[in-house]
Amino acid sequence: MFETIPTTRPETPLLDAINAPADLRALDKQQLPQLVRELREFMLYSVGQTGGHFGAGLGVVELTVALHYLYNTPEDRIVWDVGHQAYPHKILTGRREALLTIRQENGISGFPKREESEYDTFGVGHSSTSIGAALGMSLAARALGTNRKAVAVIGDGAMSAGMAFEALNHAGDVEADMLVILNDNEMSISKPVGALSSYFARIWASKTYANLREGGRKVFSGLPSALELARKAEEHMKGMVAPGTLFEELGFNYIGPIDGHDMELLLTTLSNLKDRKGPQFLHVITKKGKGFEPAEGDPIGYHAINKVEPESEPVTKEKQPSLPKYSNIFGQWVCDAAEQDPRLVAITPAMKEGSDLIAFAERFPKRYFDVAIAEQHAVTLAAGMACDGLKPVVAIYSTFLQRAYDQLIHDVALQNLDVLFAIDRAGLVGEDGPTHAGAYDLSYMRCIPKMVIMTPSDEDECRKLLHTGYEYKGPAAVRYPRGTGRGIAIEPTLETIEIGKSRILRTGSSGIVICGFGRPTYDALLAADKLDATLLDMRFVKPIDEQALLSHRDAKLFVTVEENAIMGGAGSAVSEFLLANHIQVPVLQLGLPDRYEEHASHGAMLKRVGLDADGILKAIKGKLEQLN
Repeated sequence: MFETIPTTRPETPLLDAINAPADLRALDKQQLPQLVRELREFMLYSVGQTGGHFGAGLGVVELTVALHYLYNTPEDRIVWDVGHQAYPHKILTGRREALLTIRQENGISGFPKREESEYDTFGVGHSSTSIGAALGMSLAARALGTNRKAVAVIGDGAMSAGMAFEALNHAGDVEADMLVILNDNEMSISKPVGALSSYFARIWASKTYANLREGGRKVFSGLPSALELARKAEEHMKGMVAPGTLFEELGFNYIGPIDGHDMELLLTTLSNLKDRKGPQFLHVITKKGKGFEPAEGDPIGYHAINKVEPESEPVTKEKQPSLPKYSNIFGQWVCDAAEQDPRLVAITPAMKEGSDLIAFAERFPKRYFDVAIAEQHAVTLAAGMACDGLKPVVAIYSTFLQRAYDQLIHDVALQNLDVLFAIDRAGLVGEDGPTHAGAYDLSYMRCIPKMVIMTPSDEDECRKLLHTGYEYKGPAAVRYPRGTGRGIAIEPTLETIEIGKSRILRTGSSGIVICGFGRPTYDALLAADKLDATLLDMRFVKPIDEQALLSHRDAKLFVTVEENAIMGGAGSAVSEFLLANHIQVPVLQLGLPDRYEEHASHGAMLKRVGLDADGILKAIKGKLEQLN
């Protein structure tokens, strides 16, 4: 058991010899416990050097070793769900040294990524995709006549999503030759049920039991009633000691739960299941943060960590007050609004901590609903509540709202229901990279009739626009970025802003009009000052402030700035309005280009796409040169 994160590289002689899973498979089975310890210690050290996801990977070290030891990867396909689990997998598949660059600019991704390694069989960022992907691979192997195996490892709460069960239902129906491993780390569906279940799991996974089971089916094949009786007897026996009846009903042979940290048991069970025909389901119990005492005690707090700095002589300096994150601003507002309105309810798809609903859940437990990783259900739940008089606030990340797009249109907007979407992590998100970037919400929401879409530029505006959206009678969205604001004082009142009304931050005489949407608005101030431009904080993407645009119809250049895809975004709204009203003014749209932005620090990513202060100024100067 490790109690601290090492800041100097540990001695890992056995791990250092593993450059690919083939090297692992050459080891004697008796060497695996040492490898497990070295792998866990190296992971502690490496994540301490870089920061990153932490607890989930520590919990699957034994499982990762066992899978690569027994399966012929990369020919056999292992699909990881919730990419946080995949750090040990990366270490064992030729990326040990590269792990020291994880989530850094030009370093490896924090998630499985097909372009990065042939061992990353399916790209992962969002959860609950592994079973469907592995099923597709299993059916591809069947169609192509290969003996390739397919294994899905799902866990860390991902089993709570509907699409996981949709894939299970399909796999059972087509009798796919695949293995689903539920890594149950107490963030999922059950707890260990004792030694008896492990004993029966050994029996159910054994070849002897499998042969008896198949032999019994053949004997009773001519006696359907007897065959059904035998099936029910087996099902009820399993149901007495394990939570597997549901999976059996879906057509899977359920095994477990077993201890996911017992290497001998893992190897025996997986060996017996590897060549089984039909859908197999192995339920393993693991400890999130296994082997690191603080993480075992606080699995949520150690889900991810920041870079650990080595100890040095303390430097005495005046401590600066920390700025609130935008999620904190939302968390405070939603509590204040709930105090005033007993109809307010808050909904989140498993993002209580990230969305800062912690205080709300404690103060208003009967008005707080965490639906687990089920974004579609979260939105439809809100719609149903709004139908009967509640005022739902859905706290959701921009990238996760993509998964509930149909519900946003069909269940909320089409019915003009009174639901507020508090959309966190809008724009670029730094080290989490393109899978988690909120790059498209303005584009995919702007085309939806009856939606009001707001982009606060600072902390005080965020609070005001949240309450504006809450008071609006219909579907509304406020999108705000990850991280902290600029230090703007926040008025504690519950004030609203006129729908569709912008504000002027700077009046210039150069004929250049900059329309800022959200966080980049203040970065555009440098350009506005240097070019003597007018700077509008547009606030609303929909409805856009038409009067403000019309009042500047004689401008020589409109510039739009947003941290969203240029295609179909806020800048497109400005261009469309000018075109529709026959206003012939050149428009420069600044935003995210038509590509996926790879991970780096947020500042580095802004510089790369030209949305930092210098980049905005440079782009406008370049456009002026073209016009002249």
